[in-house]
Amino acid sequence: MSTDYQQARAALGARLRELRTEAGLTVRALAAECGWPPSKVSKLENGRQTATPADLDVWAAGISRPETAAELKGRLAGLESTYRSWRRQLAGGHRAVQDAIGAQHERTTVLRGISASVIPGIFQTPEYARSVLSRYADLHGVVRDIEGGVASRMRRQEGLYSREKQYHVLLWESALHVRICPPMVLADQLDRLMSVNGLSTVELGIIPLTAEVKIAAGDDFWIHDDRLVIAESWHTEMWLDSPEDVTLYRKVWDTLAAAAVNGRAAHRIIARARVGLEAA
Repeated sequence: MSTDYQQARAALGARLRELRTEAGLTVRALAAECGWPPSKVSKLENGRQTATPADLDVWAAGISRPETAAELKGRLAGLESTYRSWRRQLAGGHRAVQDAIGAQHERTTVLRGISASVIPGIFQTPEYARSVLSRYADLHGVVRDIEGGVASRMRRQEGLYSREKQYHVLLWESALHVRICPPMVLADQLDRLMSVNGLSTVELGIIPLTAEVKIAAGDDFWIHDDRLVIAESWHTEMWLDSPEDVTLYRKVWDTLAAAAVNGRAAHRIIARARVGLEAA
């Protein structure tokens, strides 16, 4: 969990504690009012558990100040608009998640992205996308609507053929070898990657395993028109739009781009991975 997220959740917890003490209630007394164990009240107040909107309704009723629910939900919404739990997002299905990302792609003219371990969704074949989404669905225990997610991801690729868009994508060479799918699926995916490398809308950079880099691989992310960064971690997706955050991620992208190879050199690295797959 990021430090920023912890701080935001702790700030919400501090406000909950403030409201409880103003009401003259102990932790145990409020827990009894809410029908919860005292440990839940403590976890919420100390930022060790994220409240749900329903929790906040119960809290506001428990302190006899139902009007505070709107304020508390506003704080929660602000927190979750930046840090979007995969578990909560996927509760609505994979298609809804992919559609939300697709909406941002439609708004964006210039996208800069980086991926360390998988081929980015914008270049994926349906079979490869299905493998990727299925593996992460298993991780989070949410297998609903995977086919809808694959279809949505494929629709997003229409932007590759629009003269109004540009895709500047960095890919660590290691991503060409990760067996997150069957070998034949990966072979087709590498063929697809070589074909999109020739599109006029795409500038694909491969960071070789032997490249000298100033910083190491971190979270995968996309920068949308230098106005929004969408970054991924294991538990959450971060939507960052503050100028400071966007500037930092753009600096990371530019720093890593300096170590990448493009054009024919990138094609040769992909082709070498493809040949190695056949020989394995």
